[in-house]
Amino acid sequence: MAGTTQQAHGAPEDGSDDGSGADDAFGADGFEGDGFEADGLEGEDGERHLSALPVPPRRRGLLLVVGGVLGFAAAFTLTVERIQLLVDPSYVPSCSINPVLSCGSVMVTEQARVFGFPNPLIGIAAFAVSLTLGLLLVSGTRLPRWVERGYLLGTTLGAVFVGWLVAQSLYSIHALCPYCVLVWAVVVPTFWTTLADALDRGLLPVPRPLRGAARALVEFRLLLVVLTFAALVAMVGVRFWSYWSTLL
Repeated sequence: MAGTTQQAHGAPEDGSDDGSGADDAFGADGFEGDGFEADGLEGEDGERHLSALPVPPRRRGLLLVVGGVLGFAAAFTLTVERIQLLVDPSYVPSCSINPVLSCGSVMVTEQARVFGFPNPLIGIAAFAVSLTLGLLLVSGTRLPRWVERGYLLGTTLGAVFVGWLVAQSLYSIHALCPYCVLVWAVVVPTFWTTLADALDRGLLPVPRPLRGAARALVEFRLLLVVLTFAALVAMVGVRFWSYWSTLL
């Protein structure tokens, strides 16, 4: 009778765990279930992780809070400045400092309203979401996986959009908006950290041959942030060197 009851509840006859929790984190959702015990590491949060250096939830939450505040402030200020410029075409924005650092030169371009309205409005909404999710993570709230995936998608699209805006600023508009640069600085660590966390916890499918690369990305996420910043600084330095050299 005992054996019959055990089988009725779906438990294996040898008494081993059926691994349903593992399948949720690394099976159908992340690592296809093969070799899970060898690849998954149990963290302090009770979840299975790809890497021995996972992204601490509260630390990620703090990043989203700080980034959300800075990004929201920058986007809100840009929106106000844009309204002032619409009301008074002769208005000089506070972030128009010199020929290179000039918000006014950027605001009047088509790239500043890609979807028919000022780009900063997108930032206001996006950074409000980041701030909200960050506060939840800092408080210890465990976000649903669909929310995490949705945020990863949004962050990835944001990073692609920022990359396009960087190229437009450097090679088409030929000017930099200081508040926009602040947004770039927020998006870079947010994207790499969010991607690393998604790979580490199986929010993204990771085929077995790519797990080593995914693990390396998780463990060297800070280096990727530094390298991205270094690349941006180098691009800005080279593109506007003719102006920077006059200040030396």
